[in-house]
Amino acid sequence: MFIKRESYLKNIRPFYDTPVVKVLTGMRRCGKSVMLQLIKDDLIGRRVSAEHMLSFNFESFKEPFLQDVHLTYNEIETFTNGKKGRVYFFFDEIQELTGWERLVNSCLIDFNCDIYITGSNASLLSGELATYLAGRYIEFSIYPFSFAEIVLYLEKSKKPINRDKAFLDYLTYGGLPFLLQFDLKGKEAITYLEDIFNSIIVRDIATRAQVRDIELLKRLIVYLMANIGRNFSSKNIINYLKSEKRSLSNETIYNYIEYCKRANLLHLVPRYNIQGKELLKFNEKIFLTDHGLREAIYGNNQRDIELILENIVFLELKRNGYAVCIGKTRDKEVDFIATKPHTTLYIQVTYLLASEETIEREFSALESIDDNYPKYVLSMDTVLRNRGGIIHRNIKDFLLTEAFTASTAANPSGI
Repeated sequence: MFIKRESYLKNIRPFYDTPVVKVLTGMRRCGKSVMLQLIKDDLIGRRVSAEHMLSFNFESFKEPFLQDVHLTYNEIETFTNGKKGRVYFFFDEIQELTGWERLVNSCLIDFNCDIYITGSNASLLSGELATYLAGRYIEFSIYPFSFAEIVLYLEKSKKPINRDKAFLDYLTYGGLPFLLQFDLKGKEAITYLEDIFNSIIVRDIATRAQVRDIELLKRLIVYLMANIGRNFSSKNIINYLKSEKRSLSNETIYNYIEYCKRANLLHLVPRYNIQGKELLKFNEKIFLTDHGLREAIYGNNQRDIELILENIVFLELKRNGYAVCIGKTRDKEVDFIATKPHTTLYIQVTYLLASEETIEREFSALESIDDNYPKYVLSMDTVLRNRGGIIHRNIKDFLLTEAFTASTAANPSGI
């Protein structure tokens, strides 16, 4: 069963039938192939003929021609022969085809076509693609299911829904669609997530970046997973590896992190000085594209609930098209500054406002910001404590509402 991922479709629709390549990037198994099918269905609903659509999955060995760029082009040319009007090409995991950049460029030149491609590697948009298609492509980042999408899926499956239980499952196992499709929990979910993690490590990182010491790469990633939402320090990693009787240079650590970013496994989020209005080149934070992988590889998502809640809110901001950084204001920290053109949100995330000390810490950081953009404290509390124009929201409610469409206040000073 599919759900219509309308939050993505509404951003892609304006580019239907335009001479730009629509590039869908995202972590392995996050739902990119299904997004291609949803786009096809949407186009058919707009009276585009299915006979004018050609789909290739370049991870498949079923068709030998998919292993050769010239044979693939011949198949495309044969398909277009005799067809009047525009044709639509859907190329899944296209980075598996050597020379695919030239193929896509040739299709744009040679045919009246509309092209949609997917890839699991963020470097899809670097190098030769940028050279061949400068100004003729647009990227859409696809993420695992949000909590709202999980609730929608459960509603469509007509199963009894306990939202508290659904959120606990989401917090533990993440949002990869396959888990919902086959209702995987416990050991079965962990086994699937372990397989996805190992596939990302071997196919999307080690093979592409020619990393030889895969075991050391995994140790680094496990350390990063354990410390999501905390200040990142290469020195701490070096000390940790020394305790494990292993070593990595500072340069290699950053190279490995870059490889993980390219594989859409993690995000390195910069820190922003709100008073000085400048990005700071230290104390970034690491977040994961799917926190369920952490449960499978490191464990303890429920124990480390505050870190996971922060990761969940980060992902929701990214899904909704925000640029995200960590805020520093004097001696205080703001968990997230999320920006779009003409809009900024300031967000604090905590598990519970269980003490006056916690309440003061979370609210005072936002009170020190001198502008009129919306400010939120998000927690798992059910009793809400708005204060001084700062909105306190339950995290589950926040994830299920249009909280991210908050309007810009008058005369704000943004970043």
